[in-house]
Amino acid sequence: MNAVIDLNIPKMAISLGMVAIAISFSVWQKLTIEKNLLIATFRSIIQLIVVGFLLDAVFEIKQPVVILFIILLMSLMAAREAKNRVREKVPYVLPIMWISVIVGTLAILAYTTFLVVQPDTWYAPQYLIPLAGMILGNSMNGAAIAAERFTQDLVKRSRDIETHLCLGATPQQAIANYQSDAIRAAMIPTINVMMVAGVVSLPGMMTGQILGGVSPLLAVRYQLVILFAITTANLITALILTNLVSRQFFTSAQQLKLP
Repeated sequence: MNAVIDLNIPKMAISLGMVAIAISFSVWQKLTIEKNLLIATFRSIIQLIVVGFLLDAVFEIKQPVVILFIILLMSLMAAREAKNRVREKVPYVLPIMWISVIVGTLAILAYTTFLVVQPDTWYAPQYLIPLAGMILGNSMNGAAIAAERFTQDLVKRSRDIETHLCLGATPQQAIANYQSDAIRAAMIPTINVMMVAGVVSLPGMMTGQILGGVSPLLAVRYQLVILFAITTANLITALILTNLVSRQFFTSAQQLKLP
């Protein structure tokens, strides 16, 4: 493979021209999203530069405690972001989000690390942190979609649920369809990505590795592993989350309790 082309500061400054074009279109069409575009651009620059320096330092330290702490911190941030996307006020929603995301992520991260990638040291940061980040990011989105869909359905369909309860159904039976709908909704984005991978678009990790000089065939193998990992982690996260959320909607006497 050819050497990687360096993107120096002048080139990065030129790349900001694309944001300027987007802002110009926003002003032209009176979309009023210029402020959000500027804030998002500024935040992404600062956040990624900070992460770049941190990862550079972590890759040199190679201490499992530090790496696990970073993954834990990432999971807390993911849970907080997912929680902010849920409109209904659900008790203990932040811990529920965190438990769902961290369990789904760690289970699949362990499987991927120990059985698939098999690095010389299990805590090799150049593998563990990027894998954790990609799995966490998708689990966060899945958790947010599942929680939003599930809580909205439980509130809107409260009378139907109460009718089922009165007819002798258990809480789990009364909400089974809504839980399934929420999990399916959480899985749609991931399944769509898998459906069009390599046909309509090249997935992010594969593109990054190819740009970094990795053989396209090796990049494909890594991308497939990531797709399998995020799909299963997403499903596990949504399953755990909907089960934990459902408990907040029922009393110990199995009566519906809206937040």
